[in-house]
Amino acid sequence: MSRKTLFIAFVVSLGGFLFGFDAGIISGVMEYAGPQFDLNVGELGWAVSSPSFAAMIAMLIAGRLSDIIGRKKILLMVAFLYALSALLSAYAISYHMLWIARMIGGLAFGAALILAPTYIAEISTAKNRGKLVSIQQLNIVLGFFGAFLCNNYLNGLNNVEGSFFTDESVWRWMLGVELIPALLYFILLFFVPRSPRWLFVKGKESEAKDVLVRLHGESTANIEAETIANTINKEKSNKNASISELFKPAIRFILIVGLIIGVLQQITGINAIYFYATSIFKQTGIGTNAAFASGVLLSFTTVVFTIVAMFLIDKLGRRPLLLIGIGGIAASLLLCAYGFNQATYQLTKDEIAKIQNIDQQSLLPIANKVYDNDVDFKNEMIKSLGSQEYAKNEGAILEAATDMNATLVLIGILGFIACFAFSLGPVMWVMLSEMYPNRYRGLAIGFIGFINSFASWIVQQIFPWELATLGNAMSFLIFGTIALIGFFVLLKILPETKGKSLEQLEKDLILN
Repeated sequence: MSRKTLFIAFVVSLGGFLFGFDAGIISGVMEYAGPQFDLNVGELGWAVSSPSFAAMIAMLIAGRLSDIIGRKKILLMVAFLYALSALLSAYAISYHMLWIARMIGGLAFGAALILAPTYIAEISTAKNRGKLVSIQQLNIVLGFFGAFLCNNYLNGLNNVEGSFFTDESVWRWMLGVELIPALLYFILLFFVPRSPRWLFVKGKESEAKDVLVRLHGESTANIEAETIANTINKEKSNKNASISELFKPAIRFILIVGLIIGVLQQITGINAIYFYATSIFKQTGIGTNAAFASGVLLSFTTVVFTIVAMFLIDKLGRRPLLLIGIGGIAASLLLCAYGFNQATYQLTKDEIAKIQNIDQQSLLPIANKVYDNDVDFKNEMIKSLGSQEYAKNEGAILEAATDMNATLVLIGILGFIACFAFSLGPVMWVMLSEMYPNRYRGLAIGFIGFINSFASWIVQQIFPWELATLGNAMSFLIFGTIALIGFFVLLKILPETKGKSLEQLEKDLILN
């Protein structure tokens, strides 16, 4: 693997860093922006999930558009949209301006999430493809880590007496920081060549061979060029591919596999954990500041196990990593469900007296009353205090009232994150970039990306409602049960793609 190839893969996947940063930062932002705009659970869900809704549109068209005008041009547009979204989000003067600005960012990361692995797979050799495509996931988790560090740091400054930051302004800084990596991404993309496989498809063989030589050296470049050219010559034209052709019997199996992996990645709740991490940790009663700090631990765990995946994916293989990971995900989520199910909630008069910035008299009628589930307790709090006052002080109230084994839930969440980071996180994108022929690759990844983003949007949108209506324990039980079912489905149908060229995979997986 040349340093130039590694550099290019890292630059292209910086769009993943920005996605991770945006996803991580919003969990802290809504702790302040939610109460400030007095958002209900539907509005809160939409403010968080609106980028994923926009990403569905981008994923559906970005692959095909990149087949027409090239991967690099679309990625430059992506970087510009990221920067614009960060700027507008930071200056949002209303709830509506906030979600519109975030939808602009959603268009960017929807396109980036499918184009980066597509591009990287097209500049890689079979030997190193898994590691290079996994850089996309590494950048995503580094983005999460950076966001949670930023959230924790700014939240800490906001708690310092006399600080420049306030509850009304700190969340704007959290969003505005994203402008810096967005501008860096835009600049670095000018140092990235156009995809050699795309150039071959467009008849620009001389430029394509030059790119391959610069990436892999003369001898490897000649082998890659001959293989790509032979494959493309067997295909009529990329322009003839359509959505309906994805359902042809010849490729129906790999489409089904891709769809199952794409949906499973989201409906097991990964973006509920990431996008609402601070809120989830508050549910354990550890307090707001500790919840922000726990987000840093969560994101650090993700980084560590994503690096583990990069070392193992081309050695151990895609199938073992996915199966081990999804099994661990199921066990971890069910552990969280058990931990939350054991929780009880009670506010004594002494504890009520210690909670600042609330109408303490309104809580005295329910002093010493024991609640055996979080839904009843929160509804009583909202009834007594009002939704806005409760939202502003939820961390302090839950810290005072909650009696549960918070460590058990923390272990479950970190276990889930670790297992996801070495399996469904990176392996999905690697397999999607490998399973489909040149002719269908952009279109197939775009279509599956659309379904993946739709599942992500659904999870993000309804998660606040789930917590408010079903409660913590039932929400995690649902996710854990889905993961368990997914394990047995993948055990039966999942193929192995390790160590094979894209052209060899086409022969193996496409039915003639």
